Amino acid sequence: MKGMKKSPTEECLYLDFSHRTEGCIFPLHTSVTLFLLSYCDCKIFKVCLVLTHESTDSSLLKDVSQWTRLCELTIPLVIENFLRVSSQQPLVIPIEILQLEKKFSEPVRVHNDDKLRRQKLKQEKATKVGLPLPKQKTKTKVNTQETSEDFDSSFKSLELKVAFSKLTVQEEATTTNREPAHIRKAKASDLPPLEHVFAEGLYFTLADIVLLPCIHHFLVIICQKFSEKLLEFPLLTAWYQRIQEVPGIKTAASKCGIQFLHLPELLTSSNEQHPNLSEVPDIEEQNDPLFVGGPRPTMTKLMEKGIEVMFSPHPCPTWTLDWNGLPAAVSPKEGKMSIDRALRKQQQLNNLVYVVKNQAKPGDRIVDFCSGGGHVGIVLAHMLPSCQVTLIENKELSLIRAKKRSDELGLNNIWFIQANMEYFTGMFNIGVALHACGVATDMVIDHCIKMRASFVACPCCYGFIQNTSKFSFPKSKQFKKTLSYKEHMILCRFADQTAVQLPPQRRLIGKQCMYLVDLDRAKAAEECGYSVQVISMEPESCSPKNNMIVGVPI
Repeated sequence: MKGMKKSPTEECLYLDFSHRTEGCIFPLHTSVTLFLLSYCDCKIFKVCLVLTHESTDSSLLKDVSQWTRLCELTIPLVIENFLRVSSQQPLVIPIEILQLEKKFSEPVRVHNDDKLRRQKLKQEKATKVGLPLPKQKTKTKVNTQETSEDFDSSFKSLELKVAFSKLTVQEEATTTNREPAHIRKAKASDLPPLEHVFAEGLYFTLADIVLLPCIHHFLVIICQKFSEKLLEFPLLTAWYQRIQEVPGIKTAASKCGIQFLHLPELLTSSNEQHPNLSEVPDIEEQNDPLFVGGPRPTMTKLMEKGIEVMFSPHPCPTWTLDWNGLPAAVSPKEGKMSIDRALRKQQQLNNLVYVVKNQAKPGDRIVDFCSGGGHVGIVLAHMLPSCQVTLIENKELSLIRAKKRSDELGLNNIWFIQANMEYFTGMFNIGVALHACGVATDMVIDHCIKMRASFVACPCCYGFIQNTSKFSFPKSKQFKKTLSYKEHMILCRFADQTAVQLPPQRRLIGKQCMYLVDLDRAKAAEECGYSVQVISMEPESCSPKNNMIVGVPI
């Protein structure tokens, strides 16, 4: 800042160093960190390599998800050990690598995947009859100087086009035509699954950055000494080749001494798994089979214990922000979405803003978890100028869009943090999350309870809910006494069946299952000293996932 003297002490980042072999700096975590710094073009640190003989403390990430643990801790450690012993002992492929290959073979689940799967069904039907697909007229600007030549035209699948579009900053909204009736009315069970593009599905994340140096050095050994084994990892090698097309990756790799391998294309569909993969244990310890049958027996069992569907009344169902009187950058329309979707988003925000405004006091710190493009956080920062609002999101481009809108509004009470929410340890008074998927909602509520903060959570993707190292379901004592884990999973599965394409009676059952899953969450929070309500947003048509869990510490 002007008028301030620079500190005489230079910022230093100290990294472990034991030795270097074939372009890889050990411990492997140091190689990963250097690659990350290179990719981000980070120049604020002076990097110092420090000789060490101590082993890495595997307890550092004890509170993160099993997937985060696998990518950011376990795989770097097992690959480091693999590199150390591969020339001295018979080859043993780390089971974690097999788990990763298996993960790539599983269908992708993302928010609004119903919409994407319908687009894929349309694409597949058009391909079968030889019809040309309509071209999307979208101006995009890549957020780096390095691009692969016309990567949009070089990839054919819907998943790849969606994934690589997420790596660009949108300048102009796409206009999508209404899907044909036979596509809109197709049953969810008839929709094709989405295939993996990046480690976590369709989105390029920190997991890909961490995995790349590890998988590169693993493949170097495989190609040099056990090339026949390469056929066992068609999906991993496809990911390795695909990630090289991400803008900035080749430049960062070159700076770190990573010379990418030229691998043959292994033509194996994600549905054609290697036989050995069926014997590989899942990343999550729970391995329950799919359930057959409806939720009525489970719901009846709860009713017999006095647990029924009974939403708390909405505090003000007709309240709305004066959207026409607000600056344009406050509106979700600035987030590059269709008019219909923007209207529904405004309706969702009406519900959240009303609840938060009635809880917030001057000087309060509000955190918008899983903030995305900042639809919730920007409105709150504008409406509550005496409060501090922090947006936490792990996708860089989402925060770039949010920051642009914030700058247009001249907001000085808003902060942006790019990170997984489990790394956030700051103090706050109110936590908000709009459509946090699966157990992400539970993580938000857990964060708030630890800080004795109020929370307003709108859950999503109930089918993603499952036992983890941090949470077990059901959560509340009352539900645990009544339902087994499998019975709770039945409720979760049917809670996702609220799409507008479904018959009204089926949607009603889905809505009841949503309430029961969220009631379990509410009762678990009550056991921690909270007053909690499960409220249905108004109008209910604003979203198929229209529940709000509102908790206030007693």
